[in-house]
Amino acid sequence: MIFIKTEEEVELCRQSNLLVSRTHAMLANEIKPGVTTLFLDKLAEEFIRDNGGVPGFLNYNGFPNSLCISVNDVVVHGIPSGSFLKDGDIVSIDCGAVLNGFHGDSSYTFEVGEVKPAVKALLVCTKEALYKGIEKAVVGNTIGDIGSAVQDHAESHGYSVVRELVGHGIGRNLHEKPDVPNYGKKGKGIKLLERMILAIEPMINMGKKDIYQERDHWTIRTRDGKPSAHFEHTVVVRPNKADVLSDFSLIKKKD
Repeated sequence: MIFIKTEEEVELCRQSNLLVSRTHAMLANEIKPGVTTLFLDKLAEEFIRDNGGVPGFLNYNGFPNSLCISVNDVVVHGIPSGSFLKDGDIVSIDCGAVLNGFHGDSSYTFEVGEVKPAVKALLVCTKEALYKGIEKAVVGNTIGDIGSAVQDHAESHGYSVVRELVGHGIGRNLHEKPDVPNYGKKGKGIKLLERMILAIEPMINMGKKDIYQERDHWTIRTRDGKPSAHFEHTVVVRPNKADVLSDFSLIKKKD
């Protein structure tokens, strides 16, 4: 079943997504060489709880932490640990929070120190692909229009799109129907209706699209060991332009 939200529910979702965005903004100031991913995880949990929320990922299907932290060739679902971030790493932080009974969900890939230009270009393209997808999240379009826009942009720059992991509906549950693939054909799939809320989240690889899961049953890596980037916004389908509930503008670039 696909849930169409009321305007009141949209505003509750906005609040939970803004809490996620504020958590990202707080973490941005802490990401540097020598910091452990577990330290970032604990900071996020404390921040979410101090602001009246509950971490949305903690214990979700058994996931042991509040953040998914994925470094370099880890695509998604990296488990925070005592490993240190290094100069030149990229780190994707996927954060979820529950506030007033509704989930927020957003991901951002950060640079650690000085990152190689080729890797920076991957991050730029992945974020651009996200916004290309969001442009299609309007009433009367289809799920395929979103995926096609993401895929076309990424592949036109020589990157590949992960197939096995997709975006999703979101609301009272973290994962709701419909699935939102980052690939597809224009005009295919379900029609988009006003006040559907979707988490659109391109996962784009520098190399080939093939991935594998580690023995921890969570961590997903690129099979060729090349970097992967992940950006995600939660958006509301509207007639003329999607309403983006999460907010990257809160993440200030450090000088």
